[in-house]
Parts: sequence; structure tokens; C-alpha cells
Amino acid sequence: MRISIIGTGYVGLVTGVCLSDSGNTVYCIDNDENKINSLNKGIIPIYEPGLKELCDKNAKLKRLLFDSDLSKAVKNSDVIFIAVGTPPRDNGEADLSNVFKVAESIAASVDSYKVIIVKSTVPVGTCDLVEKKIKELTKIPFDVVSNPEFLKEGAAIEDFQRPDRIIAGLNNHKENTKAKELISEIYEPFVRTGAPIYFMDRLSSELTKYASNAMLALRISYMNELANLCNITGADIDNIRIGIGSDKRIGKSFLFPGIGYGGSCFPKDVKALYQSAKQHRYDFKILKAVDEVNNIQKEIIVNMLLKHFKSDIKNKTFTLWGLAFKPKTDDIREAPALTIISKLLSYGASVKAFDPIAMENTKKVFPQIDYFDDMYNVLKDSDGLIIATEWNDFRMPDFNRIKSLLKTPAVFDGRNIYDKAKMKEYGFDYYSVGR
Repeated sequence: MRISIIGTGYVGLVTGVCLSDSGNTVYCIDNDENKINSLNKGIIPIYEPGLKELCDKNAKLKRLLFDSDLSKAVKNSDVIFIAVGTPPRDNGEADLSNVFKVAESIAASVDSYKVIIVKSTVPVGTCDLVEKKIKELTKIPFDVVSNPEFLKEGAAIEDFQRPDRIIAGLNNHKENTKAKELISEIYEPFVRTGAPIYFMDRLSSELTKYASNAMLALRISYMNELANLCNITGADIDNIRIGIGSDKRIGKSFLFPGIGYGGSCFPKDVKALYQSAKQHRYDFKILKAVDEVNNIQKEIIVNMLLKHFKSDIKNKTFTLWGLAFKPKTDDIREAPALTIISKLLSYGASVKAFDPIAMENTKKVFPQIDYFDDMYNVLKDSDGLIIATEWNDFRMPDFNRIKSLLKTPAVFDGRNIYDKAKMKEYGFDYYSVGR
């Protein structure tokens, strides 16, 4: 099949690479000429395990093509994915301007029946607006399908190739056999092991994406609230996590407390769903609380640090291990580490940092802090170590070496990756979340 992917960001690039790897000819389109030139040279703008290898393989086989000519790609394709960004506006509402611009461009180029798939995360009702806009500009028949993505950064290739489920929203989804057949054909290689394709109406499909991410964010904020209560009462959040996670109605996923969630999805989608509900005159109180808890949680490590140093951290130096919002990605969007750095600098402290992947992105935001290429050298003469991302590199370090390099043996573990008793044996002043 011939497929166009409009937008070569995280979702678009992963989608294009994986679809080309199943034998399709895929045109990845972007209006950023520099990005297209880089991709044609094999330079991948994001870090995602396995992505470059698949990209190189399918580009070499001429199944994966990068271009800025949207019109040519639309004419040459059977199916067109819209995968452009929908960043939050200042009030948290999703900015759909890129989606509508692409819709207009597709309408100007379409010359035969096409299935137009909205892969971008969009508020409920957006596909209706996309369909209306295209119908105003062309008489050529087409179908608009909502097909939200459920990719975890750091495991996106695996998630795409072995999905839990595929969601596809169509108008008249019970009768629209032509679009359903094309969707089924596209995803057939990825659902052969039994993952279902759920066909539903577009409104439900759009809302399913936001509902999923908001539910996961809710679990994280709920566990963080419980962890804060544990800090007050003396209970241990690890024991509570095991106790409630063993309930099959709840399960074990997304029950780890810490310093809040970040990234490109949860913060944006929680805010967008809240704003979407507000536009429909519904006050989604739980989502507002989820967002507020998360913002507070990002500062909890700084509060622990201030308490330890009796509120005097001016001219002190602290090391961060981890900058990305989670392991296996270079994504720092809404990362708790950014809040921690900002707060430390506001108190007059100095900051040093190490991250296996995300330092280049962080330098664009905080050029004034010091970055090191070695996780031990960065510790020298620091007044404390902060764990902000749970990279595997940090899980089994040389604790004696850490202690010898730090000025004071203070460790502030925002991800609960160390055993409390062992840290005490090593002689650290050890702080964690909810334990």
C-alpha cells in the first residue's frame, strides 16, 4: 500500500518507519526542510531504541521516503495520516492549527478517493471539523478516520509492532466497509497474534485517547498523594503499592510514586481534556486535581533538600542524575528535572547534571548549569545527589565511590530506586518518596 505520513515528529516518524517495515511504501512529509535533509542523511531527530536501525533499513530498500512535497505525496497515496503536533495553548487547550492547515493542504491536492487518518491527539469533535473543512474545499470523495496512538516513549517500536489494541473511529462505522477494509489491511501485520481492532464512532475514538492517558496520570498522582501521606504517618508506600497492586481489579502498572509525570502526553492531555470538558460546560474536578498534584510533586525533592540543609542552600552545589522525564528517551518536555533545576537556581544554588541521552536537549533550556559525560565525575564537590530519572545506569552504582566524591553524603532519591536500609549502612543521609 502507498501511505503518506504528514508530520515527522515522534508519532509520525515511528508510524512511518513501522508501516514501511511491513512492506508499504511510505512518504514521510514535513515542511521543515532541514529536518527532511537530515532524515535523508540518516540523522534521526529523536532518540528511540530501534528506530534508527529500522529507518536505515527501509530507507535503503526505498520503502521509506522523506520529502517536503505534500501535494505529490497525497496524490501518490491511498491513505494519508495526519500526525502533526497539537501543543497546548497557554490555558492548556490543544492547539489544532497545524491539523487544520494540513487538512486544507490535503483538500487542495486530493485527486481521488482517500482515507485520511487523524493520528494526532485531538479533542473530541476534531475529526468532524476536519471533515467539514475538507468538504468545503473539494468534491472528491474521502473518509476521515480517528486512529489515536498509544506509544510509550522508550518502547514505541515494540508498542507499534505489538499493540494491545487498535482504535479506529469512523462515521457510520458499521456500514463504512471501504475505510474499514483499508484500516484492517494496514494493521493486519501487527494484530496477527490476537490484538483486537476496535471500530467505533469517531467521537468515542478521540475521547478514548485522552481518557487512557488521563487515567494513567490519575493513578500516578493518586500514588504520589498516598506517598506524601506515608511521609507524614510513617507508613511505607512500597508495601502499599504491593498490597493494592495485587488486587486484580487494580493491577500493578503505574503505581510507582515519585516526583511526578512529564513528557509530551500526560501533562498536555490532562490539561486538554480538562479544557475540552470546560468548553462543554463540565467542570472535570478530578482532572484539575491530578494536574495540581503533579505540579506540587515536582517540587517535593527540593522541599526535602531545603529541610535537610535548614533552608540554606545558597552557594551550595547539587548534582542531578537524570534529566529526561523517563528512561530510554531524550524527551525533557515537562520533565520533573527541569522544575528541580529551576527551583535550585532560584535559591542561589549551583547545579551539575548527567544523563545518558538528554543533556543536549537540556542545554537548550539551561545553558548555565554544568554538564558532565561521566556519572561519577559530576559528583565531585557536590553537596548532594538528586535522582531525577530512573535510568538503569543508576540502579547499581559504586556507593562507596559516590560517598567519597560528595562533600556531604546526602542522596535525594526522587524515584525510590535504592534500598533504605542499605543506604543507611553505607552512611548516607537518604531521602525518598513515601518511605
